[in-house]
Amino acid sequence: MLGAAAAAPPRTLTIMRIGIVILPDQRWSDARQRWRQADAWGFDHAWTYDHLGWRDLVDGPWFDSMTTLTAAATVTSRIRLGTLVASPNFRHPAAFVRQITAVDDVSDGRLLLGLGAGGIGFDALVLGGEELPPRQRVDRFAEFTELLDLILRTDGTTWKGEWFAAVDARNNPGCVQRPRVPFLVAANGPRSMRLAARFGEGWVTTGTVFDDLESWWSSVAELSTRMDAALASAGRDPDTLDRHLLLDAAPVFSLANADFFAEQVARAARLGFTDVITHWPRTESWYAGDEAVLVDVATRLLPELRG
Repeated sequence: MLGAAAAAPPRTLTIMRIGIVILPDQRWSDARQRWRQADAWGFDHAWTYDHLGWRDLVDGPWFDSMTTLTAAATVTSRIRLGTLVASPNFRHPAAFVRQITAVDDVSDGRLLLGLGAGGIGFDALVLGGEELPPRQRVDRFAEFTELLDLILRTDGTTWKGEWFAAVDARNNPGCVQRPRVPFLVAANGPRSMRLAARFGEGWVTTGTVFDDLESWWSSVAELSTRMDAALASAGRDPDTLDRHLLLDAAPVFSLANADFFAEQVARAARLGFTDVITHWPRTESWYAGDEAVLVDVATRLLPELRG
């Protein structure tokens, strides 16, 4: 368990970007307007979960992330679009590269690629495999990230590891964004943080699970300090890594009310985070909330919070 931690070393805060997750749990005839609205409101990035099924929402409806992002790209014009997060649970880098380059092309270079080690549960079992223990999941994640980076940068990659292999894997014509789409690496542990320091243009954390808000924020501060250490060990300037905090991993929904949301954004900024991410409120279950709060935040507070 993480103990109380001092605040992370101060970093120069030049921006605060705000993103929103739109779960792929609605038919496109209903979901379309949410993506358009997020773009019109001025959110910096919009995300969807990359799962074949997620927790008790596996009973549906549930739709594919990359197809959803492709559709979202056609009804938006400026907002960045991303996976939160893609994992090796059901993806192979050689095949995934083709989807990545397609979405990056359709969106004219607006794709952000969130990557994670993959958890347990439905995604880990639906293809007939077994749930892996944490160390093996990180071993696999390291190979997944390295090979994905290599294929996206190099057309005609041949590579072999313990978990993945590729023979003359192609990326042509490559990404619109050069040399490749930005990686946002999800990491709470030391080995995944080293991956973020090596491959990530961004880092995303959920903090550590706690039942009370102050303990959760203490865990976020400690993880931010650990990320600084990983960057220092890699010889990397900490200001070259964007830092994303998933606010709704806290025990209180970030859109409980507009003032609370503003407070949480301010706390993240004080810890050196450049980006925060909330969720579009749902009517029940996960991220249950009032859409009126989202409208208030987006129309009244968003310009101020981003300024």
